[in-house]
Amino acid sequence: MRYLDHTADVSERVEDLLARMTLQEKCGQLNQRLYGWETFQRLNDDTFTLTEKFHQEVERFAGIGALYGLFRADPWSKMNAKTGISRANSAKVANMIQRYVLENTRLGIPVLFSEELPHGHQALESECYPVNLTRGASFNPELQRRVAEAMAAEVSDKGVHLALVSALDILRDPRWGRSEECFSEDPYLAARLTEAVTAGFEQHDKMAVILKHFAAQGEPVGGHNSGPVSIGERELREIFLPGIQAGIAAGASGLMAAYNEIDGVPCHANRELLTDILRDEFKFSGIVMADGCALDRLLGLTGDARAAAGLAVEAGVDLSLWDEIYPVLEEAVKAGIVAESMIDQAVRRVLTLKFELGLFESPYIEEIVPVPDPAWREVNLQAAREGICLLENRDKTLPLCADIKNLAVIGPNADALYNQLGDYTAPQDAAAGGLSVLDGIRKLAPAGLAVHYEQGSDVREAISGGLDRAATLAQDADAVVLVLGGSSARNFDMDFLKNGAVSSKGPNMDSGENVDVADLRLPPAQRTLYEAVRATGRPLIVVLIQGRPLAVPELSESADALLTAWYPGAVGGQAVAEVLFGQYNPSGKLPVSIPRSSGQLPVYYNQKAVEYKEDYFDSPGKPLYPFGYGLSYSDFHYVDVATDQETYRLAALMAGEETVKVTVTLQNRSNVAGEEVVQLYLFDQEASITRRKRELKGFRKIKLAPHEERTITLTLSARDLEIWSIRRCHEIEAGTFQLYAGGDSETKLRTQFHVK
Repeated sequence: MRYLDHTADVSERVEDLLARMTLQEKCGQLNQRLYGWETFQRLNDDTFTLTEKFHQEVERFAGIGALYGLFRADPWSKMNAKTGISRANSAKVANMIQRYVLENTRLGIPVLFSEELPHGHQALESECYPVNLTRGASFNPELQRRVAEAMAAEVSDKGVHLALVSALDILRDPRWGRSEECFSEDPYLAARLTEAVTAGFEQHDKMAVILKHFAAQGEPVGGHNSGPVSIGERELREIFLPGIQAGIAAGASGLMAAYNEIDGVPCHANRELLTDILRDEFKFSGIVMADGCALDRLLGLTGDARAAAGLAVEAGVDLSLWDEIYPVLEEAVKAGIVAESMIDQAVRRVLTLKFELGLFESPYIEEIVPVPDPAWREVNLQAAREGICLLENRDKTLPLCADIKNLAVIGPNADALYNQLGDYTAPQDAAAGGLSVLDGIRKLAPAGLAVHYEQGSDVREAISGGLDRAATLAQDADAVVLVLGGSSARNFDMDFLKNGAVSSKGPNMDSGENVDVADLRLPPAQRTLYEAVRATGRPLIVVLIQGRPLAVPELSESADALLTAWYPGAVGGQAVAEVLFGQYNPSGKLPVSIPRSSGQLPVYYNQKAVEYKEDYFDSPGKPLYPFGYGLSYSDFHYVDVATDQETYRLAALMAGEETVKVTVTLQNRSNVAGEEVVQLYLFDQEASITRRKRELKGFRKIKLAPHEERTITLTLSARDLEIWSIRRCHEIEAGTFQLYAGGDSETKLRTQFHVK
């Protein structure tokens, strides 16, 4: 049998196997219907058995294309330390599943194991890293590649083949509960991080990355999860497609379609998006996976499951997820609703991936107990450090000085490890050494510093007596660290939808999937707590632990110091403490604009440069803090920006014969070494269509010694100068371009060049 000959070309093996398959077997390869945790039962610590439900699924489809969430552990799956799969048993259970499929199907086609890795593997005893919004604040693609490499190394030892990784969502409306899953509001920054993360995962021969979500999920109407997206083709191409193009270039093996619709067409039924653009224009040859239960929503268009299946497979969806639509593919073909050639096309892509991953030659994983690499914890800590953004530091309140002998640590997020981890998080093993902010402060506190703690309030609700106790503690302290913000922490008492999204409320969850808000302010309980502590007059440092940019003008105006750590991960508490005590000089830059209020939205920095009144009658129009902003304990000063030429030839740029070389000179005018993110913004002053005020087109993170001056060079290629023109194509148009360089998107340092 040619398909079993490992010396043959993959395409030959695929065609040989496809020719041997029945329609039932073909449709089985496109189904990922089971929840992974339904396939096994844990009898004791090390003994597992396969369920009858799993046996029936294999028989029904004469195999299984992919299995989602075998190792998933969280309140939705009800898998925990007593019921789920430990690190030590991961390979054994994966092999049990694989062996059954191979030995109980006619052709012995291996199954793909797909798992969530939004910020670490959503499984027991796994390293929990900062969320994407934190990692975006690093402006450090190389660091984020190392994070991805660490994640991939961990899960490849367990037998995982498909890593489902959030990377494609662009944060345009922070009311959206899944804001934390976005790298940024900016497509250029997000694309650079996407290509870095993709490369980090794809370096593993038996690992494929599935990027999600495609496309435009970050700008739903009203900030509603899965809501419709009202954008045109230009917004789609300029804001939401660069990330997938970067991912494809870096080797992404697949992507997951998004829940939303674009201009009335659901992404899962959008042939223009999934085939015309993705495959024909971008030359993507990997698989397209459906999001959880998303295909069921197509019934709203068709009223018939077979017709819905036809819509999806003809649009370009290859692999289902938990729905009841692709299970009827065989019926749809027999009824003449779907051509078998469309099924063959999707099956080819699934089989190609299985051959490329070497599953036919090596379907099993070595059954050794995976040992965590200490390097994972170190890269985790560095990711948390570089994600912290210092927003205010009046009178150099930070770092905390040696004169402070009595420190009060207060707030709902001060000693709440789960509140700093984000959504899609597994139960944490106490032995793993996760550190809350309070833990980090106590760990790093210098000798002679007394640290006292009071919760004060919950995230959304008051605590009986908490306000008075917090005020008393603050009154007796030399300084206060007040840890506020939000939480995406789920608990086992919550209710969930069929796709795992939260459908009930808890006192400590105000962010995460399906947890959208209308008001971006801190909840009333926290605002009251802040005012009570502020009234004591003690030096007040506010730390925000949050999954979305909260509107905090009252904190900005009166806190002595203000920083955001976003959701900094399992060891984020240590990273925060290092910044507070001056052991780490903060270098994070805001990956998203911070609004003054919900009424300002949209407030992203790259809005159109057209004539309109920016300020409102009752509020400034500018954000509270601009994109790219972040302070340091160093004092950076930008001296000059210049291009190597005043005029460039359009034809030479397009041919790659010329590039725009930009030099930026800056100084560290302080006695403190630090890192700064040099940012380069472009404004196309003359174009066939209206352009954006500024667009990030380059950045570099550099370290400067005390009083060091350095000149760096950033290069703009033809692609950086292209626009989606009025002729509906990517091209450079002749004219004048303004360049801005500095430490945030509102920098005033400017030069210009011309293209003729």
